[in-house]
Amino acid sequence: MKNKLQKVYIYGRHSLLEALRGAPHAVKNIFFENAETEKEIVDLAEKHSISVKPLGGQEKRTVGEDAVHQGVIGVLNPDALFVKLEDFLDKLDTTTNPAVVICAGVEDPHNLGAIIRSAAALGISAVVIPKAKQAPITGAVVKTSVGMVFRVPLIQTEDVSRSLLALKSKGFEIYGLDMKGEKLTDVKFDAPSVFVLGNEGFGLPETVLSMCDDRLSIPMHERAESLNVAASAAIVFYEWSRQNPLHLT
Repeated sequence: MKNKLQKVYIYGRHSLLEALRGAPHAVKNIFFENAETEKEIVDLAEKHSISVKPLGGQEKRTVGEDAVHQGVIGVLNPDALFVKLEDFLDKLDTTTNPAVVICAGVEDPHNLGAIIRSAAALGISAVVIPKAKQAPITGAVVKTSVGMVFRVPLIQTEDVSRSLLALKSKGFEIYGLDMKGEKLTDVKFDAPSVFVLGNEGFGLPETVLSMCDDRLSIPMHERAESLNVAASAAIVFYEWSRQNPLHLT
């Protein structure tokens, strides 16, 4: 018996438009309170042969009472968003010094969404997401990312260590975010880079840190002990992009 495809609900006009523009193959159904007022979404749905249905109570209950759905809810198969690491690397031009981020235990969906949004804004080439002990792609992740989950290549991995080895074999330098690491502002990113982000509470496990070529820390005022993982990621991505402006074009 085949496993039932995983699906999540995404909601709001902007998220649906980004999905239909960037990854229509991952959208299964769309529900409207009033389809006549959503011509652009309806036209895109018809173009990609996506079913359009009236919005009922079940869908509203599924996304939650606090969700600002704007009368538009879609069903997403997140598995369809992922590309294989091998396929991604085969097509990647490493001579341009690209960067990849690996989320190794980021459990808060809002953090994951914010990381993906920053990755899109600052030219990161892909986001790698483990299958286990990690926030999956959900409606909250889509919403927080402002639809950027449909714009940045996402790679799912069964084993972070194996993914790191594959990236190393392609010439990537591996950087783990760690409070005891080298100051970010002292590092020169002149080779393909991988930024590994750890769990909100425990950081990166030693097994992963041991595979890193360097550990990065963010200089900050002594009154603050640390930064949220999503904020830290944005700062690191910015410094990398400042040194590699080609990826902002």
